Amino acid sequence: MYHYILTRLLSGVVVIFGVSLLVFLMVRLVPGDPVEVMVGEFAQVADKDAIRERLGLDKPVLEQLVVYYQKLFQFDLGQSIHTQKNITDILLEKLPATAYLACVALLLAIVIAIPLGVIAAVHKGDAIDNGAMAFSLLGVSIPNFWLGPLLILLFSLHLNWLPVSGDEHAGAIILPAITLGTAMAAILSRMVRSTVLEVLTEDYIRTARAKGLKERVVVYKHALRNAMLPVITILGLQLGTLLGGAVITETVFSWPGIGSEMVDGIQNRDYPIVQACVLVISLLYVVVNVMTDIIYAWVDPRIRLAEGQS
Repeated sequence: MYHYILTRLLSGVVVIFGVSLLVFLMVRLVPGDPVEVMVGEFAQVADKDAIRERLGLDKPVLEQLVVYYQKLFQFDLGQSIHTQKNITDILLEKLPATAYLACVALLLAIVIAIPLGVIAAVHKGDAIDNGAMAFSLLGVSIPNFWLGPLLILLFSLHLNWLPVSGDEHAGAIILPAITLGTAMAAILSRMVRSTVLEVLTEDYIRTARAKGLKERVVVYKHALRNAMLPVITILGLQLGTLLGGAVITETVFSWPGIGSEMVDGIQNRDYPIVQACVLVISLLYVVVNVMTDIIYAWVDPRIRLAEGQS
């Protein structure tokens, strides 16, 4: 187990290094001048040179790379051009809101998807199954930028039940979480249905039924427990996607997270903020996936056995 964890951690470090290098090269090696993108081509040359010097873009690329990693190891992401604030402090302030939204959306998706997938699997081929799969197809098909405003119109403006935006009100998390978690619930429910259907054909399920166990015990204690292994992988991938994909949802609901901060940085042409947000979101995705691999191995001993034999 320790060897498996160490292997996954080392692979995660390699991926994180690659992601950070890609973020660095993304700005410096693409065609065009990032300073002109920030301030416009009609800005004064002196102003452009001052910003270029402040960002270190006037130095050779290799020297920039060394300075870049030195600052990363010190958790120094620079300063915002627009607000003059330390970017690390800004992201530490915004990160809890994004994590809170992602976790609530994930919990909502699990609460909806697991019962829905199990019920669809148990009633395979009948109206309940068709209705559940129609719901999942609808959830996947509706984009966040359309569902969010629709929920605002219905529950905030028409019914006046929930706040339109922000996080000041206790119920402000409900609409963003529904918007973000609906698509994940749809994907997860189809995955649960598929894996439960596969497990229900196994010999030990027939043996459990032959022993006279109640169908509820057979489905939830034996079938669902073993069907959850591939679902764990999907949960990890989707949590990473939620952390990175909350940009649109946070913008629609003015949720004060990293996603909305990145959009503000793009609108303000604040290149250091945008670069830092992309880097943090990418690193969160990598970390979540490495943790998912470790949890998967902990739940399924066959993974550890296969790793040890290799």
